[in-house]
Amino acid sequence: MEELGRTLLGSGLKPDQLDVGQVALRAVVIYAVTLAVVRVGKKRFMGRGSAFDVIVGIVVGSIAGRAITGNAPVLTAMTAVAVLLTVHWLFSALAMRWHGFGVLVKGSSQLVVRDGEVDEAALRREHLTHADLDEDLRGKGRASLKGVSEARIERDGKLSLLSREESPKVVEIKVREGVQTVRIELA
Repeated sequence: MEELGRTLLGSGLKPDQLDVGQVALRAVVIYAVTLAVVRVGKKRFMGRGSAFDVIVGIVVGSIAGRAITGNAPVLTAMTAVAVLLTVHWLFSALAMRWHGFGVLVKGSSQLVVRDGEVDEAALRREHLTHADLDEDLRGKGRASLKGVSEARIERDGKLSLLSREESPKVVEIKVREGVQTVRIELA
């Protein structure tokens, strides 16, 4: 079995001793194993952009890349990926059950606008300029903060908006006595 691993995957060889076929087969094996481990783990870390999740993606990619190029043994690298994703799953489960731990590892959202007014201190804490805020507003289809009840920078760095519920202006028009009144709501 060891000889088969050496022949097919180049186990025990230095990176510069691997041939193209061995590197290609390593890439296929590592892709398949990493995909299986990620599927068994949580899907969320690949779909969400919080620092907690992005770091796992970067480290998994780094470990897998080293294994493909022969700078790390395949079995050792895949074990490290499995352990890393298990720890990520465990931290995620703990964060779900204990809010304080969740804030520690995932962060929290930051209120930057309340009732259409920018919280300058919060903007500075988030290292955002008014131009950054305006860009995010345009991305949400807004030209201004008018009608914005609340805007937050979420844990993944994206801006979320809550609109202010405004009651429509009601105009009642009475044509003359005895004729029905017309009521118009202006949004």
